[in-house]
Amino acid sequence: MTNAVPLGRRERKKAATRKAISDVATMMFLERGFDNVSIREVADAADVSPTTVFAHFAQKEALVFDEDDEQRDRLVSAVSGRAPGVTVNRAIHDFYTAEVRENLAEHGQDVSRVFARFLNETPALREYAAKMWLRHEDALSDAIAHELGLSEATPEIRVYSRFVLQMQLLVNESDDPLGILEAGFTVLEGGWAPIEARIAEGGA
Repeated sequence: MTNAVPLGRRERKKAATRKAISDVATMMFLERGFDNVSIREVADAADVSPTTVFAHFAQKEALVFDEDDEQRDRLVSAVSGRAPGVTVNRAIHDFYTAEVRENLAEHGQDVSRVFARFLNETPALREYAAKMWLRHEDALSDAIAHELGLSEATPEIRVYSRFVLQMQLLVNESDDPLGILEAGFTVLEGGWAPIEARIAEGGA
């Protein structure tokens, strides 16, 4: 993995403020519902001004997703910094698995399920999350192409990148994120035909 450049004091302070605002907003949204909480209420609860909130988050939906750029960088690094002999598919599988397990360890399975249902039941957040995550498609495609020695991404690489990113959306919305993750990468690794044949024969 590539080593991140340490943040300076000012950047650390900005990151801490951003996270604090996001944490407060997310808790309020979970307690009262996304549509029932205003930006001013979030600002008051976080002890900042509405202007400060908008300086860190361009729109209300973004308050729930405070690590968009960091997630993109970690995803790309999972590909470009993978160990020798590790395939791109395995590297992304391991990255996603580590992210899910870290989230479960930090918040617990019950909290993670509540948050997944909250996202799934809030149309504005579902739409924002989908658009946000799929913005990483170009970055992921370019990273894979570079790792394969290509000057630009092929159609196959772009299709694969889209599938991988769409799968992450399913993982985020599921009560069984690790199960969805394993199922998704099984399809990506071996294709659909063997799975369809097994199901047709009465297999699990």
